[in-house]
Amino acid sequence: MDMILTPAGLRFAGQIWPCTIGRGGVRGDKREGDGATPVGRHRIVGMLYRPDRIAPPTHWARPIRPGDLWSDDAGDARYNTMVRAPYAPSHERLRRADRLYDLVLLTDWNWPKAKPGQGSAIFLHRWRRAGYPTEGCVAFRPDHLLQIAQRIAPGTRLIVPETLDKSR
Repeated sequence: MDMILTPAGLRFAGQIWPCTIGRGGVRGDKREGDGATPVGRHRIVGMLYRPDRIAPPTHWARPIRPGDLWSDDAGDARYNTMVRAPYAPSHERLRRADRLYDLVLLTDWNWPKAKPGQGSAIFLHRWRRAGYPTEGCVAFRPDHLLQIAQRIAPGTRLIVPETLDKSR
């Protein structure tokens, strides 16, 4: 069952789930740091959760441990992969003080063989608040994200149509 991004939200499991996207809109020419949500068919390749905050949403979810990071350094060989602290190149902490990454669905955007500069860490995660844009990810109300996570399987596709790309 596919998840399809529409102007009204994410169409999945017979309903529309309100969501927010990147501050850069939807783009077919995604670049690191542009804040855009990339056009394409992206597979869900993993699920992470904070075991100190929530129960495992599925049997295939992996816990986020202290020291888990995501490399966003386009010049590093481990660009766009999970890494462990200590890690000197540019990165994002997965175990955050806020609740944005209490539950994270990982996509295969620019993965597993990342091309430098084409963007990293396109996740589905919790939103800050309705309408508040992300850095390129797709974000949801926490209860909706949990319901989506419990209904998907590895390989479920997130489809971001070219028709949403307003940069052309």
